[in-house]
Amino acid sequence: MHSYLRSIGFSELERKELDQILKEVITQYDEKTVIENSEGHLFVEVSKIFGCDVGITVCGEYDENNEFEMEYYFPFFRGTGITTQENVLIERHVGKESYAGAVDDIRIGVTIIFYLQNAAEYLTEHRHGHYTKGVYPVTLAGLAREARILLPVKKDEKQQREERENTVNRNRMIAAARNGDEEAMENLTMEDIDTYSMISGRIANEDIYSIVDTYFMPYGMECDLYNIMGEITEWSITKNTLTNEEIYQIRISCNDMEMDVCVNAKDLLGEPEVGRRFKGVVWLQGNVDF
Repeated sequence: MHSYLRSIGFSELERKELDQILKEVITQYDEKTVIENSEGHLFVEVSKIFGCDVGITVCGEYDENNEFEMEYYFPFFRGTGITTQENVLIERHVGKESYAGAVDDIRIGVTIIFYLQNAAEYLTEHRHGHYTKGVYPVTLAGLAREARILLPVKKDEKQQREERENTVNRNRMIAAARNGDEEAMENLTMEDIDTYSMISGRIANEDIYSIVDTYFMPYGMECDLYNIMGEITEWSITKNTLTNEEIYQIRISCNDMEMDVCVNAKDLLGEPEVGRRFKGVVWLQGNVDF
């Protein structure tokens, strides 16, 4: 049973109930795509919506008797807007016909790896020769099994303005360093040293979350799991149409990058409000606009 089903409102499913839901997805789907894969088999992707932007996708193929055989399924949450627009690399997972995407965004500083939600669309574009490695808009979204709400870091208008200017300048230096600018590399190194010295001096008397207001870090051994903290810019609460469980859908700004996260109301500690911070481990998914 997929451990992130509870994030979209299926927190108390038994195996028989899950099997029934998967059968319903296959027979009463809202979306369906069929494409011949690289091995000559018909790859099938069907999805059913169980609430606002949340649902379950089942993937498999048709056998020689035209019977559908499920290979795997996954819960999904579709974010809004464009999170990043950079060079995107897509690779198939070893064990099944599912795909991971990777994108380098200078605002994060690490390669972002995500689970590709629209694999069938990618296969369609690839088969017709329309897909080439390059820049594509990517919408990222995260599913969290548990999370908490933190109070914001108090900043006046001057501090906020200086922070925005520093972020712009740092992004410019990172872009220049990626193009081989040695002076930019040296400036970034000195900036990191100054940051380390500042944190070392303050950590003895202050809580770490009053010094670091957002972060985006890989988590554990799964390549698409991230420990994130970001400022809440929007939030809403909705219900799973089948279980009536409440789900929080929260839009956050993390390292100047905006994305949506989804968590079961039972698993969220605290009350979300605009300006407060969301902290949790998320399974990162992404939809690439081909």
